[in-house]
Amino acid sequence: MSLDPPPAGLVSDRLLLRSFTPDDADEIFACITPSLTRFMAWEPLPSREAFASIWRNWETLAEVGSDHIFVVRRRDGLFLGLVGLHRAGSRTPELGIWIREDEHGRGYGREAVAAIADWASEDPAVRYFEYPVAEANLASRRIAEGLGGIPAAERRDRKYTAVIYHVPRRRR
Repeated sequence: MSLDPPPAGLVSDRLLLRSFTPDDADEIFACITPSLTRFMAWEPLPSREAFASIWRNWETLAEVGSDHIFVVRRRDGLFLGLVGLHRAGSRTPELGIWIREDEHGRGYGREAVAAIADWASEDPAVRYFEYPVAEANLASRRIAEGLGGIPAAERRDRKYTAVIYHVPRRRR
């Protein structure tokens, strides 16, 4: 089953999540810093043009239904970050999140990941979600564990060792 994001996006208690559009690119680019990406598999991009090549790929992946990138905003419209569902349509899709640094520690990451997992759990093929996290990223590990995730594997990435959590599909 292929899930299509709802046209109005996803809504949680404090957040609005809607599919990425090119109009979001400048806000996203402005929040990507070296300290934000220390626990990401990627580095900050050197220019808006370089970032454009990335988000154009997001659009292509969304069109084929394999990846969905959602812009996370507070209900008052403030841009907070991105949450993604990768390998959509598989039995073990992957979840990912980043929240802008000046909004860390407020529970937005957990709320956004829970919202996307709730939506993606509508696909009956999903057995569980994978959630890769840098071993030293305690805040993201708490997100996975708070959603019932258990460490299932480790993977050495270019920058760090990642713990791969298995997060159960969400029941409503």
